[in-house]
Amino acid sequence: MKAYELLYFVDPTCNEETRAGIMKRIEVALGETGTVDSVEDWGKRKLAFEIDDLTEGDYTLINFHADPTTIAELDRVLRINDAVKRHMVVRRSDKE
Repeated sequence: MKAYELLYFVDPTCNEETRAGIMKRIEVALGETGTVDSVEDWGKRKLAFEIDDLTEGDYTLINFHADPTTIAELDRVLRINDAVKRHMVVRRSDKE
């Protein structure tokens, strides 16, 4: 398994149930082969430019290990979730 990090943000007015649902969907997308190493809640941050009429977002950083084949499924799950405004998955070669 390879090390990855996922950074995403949601609308800061979303409730805790929505955020918990997103985390559950991420865990399901990783499946039994992926493991979440750490989750950091960065909180509200100002955006560099407006996205969907938002000037700030509520950021979350997740470090995890997974097979490269599960990244496509994780990306698909995050794209179809309307609460996630933007996301980015990056491979971490320093955490192998």
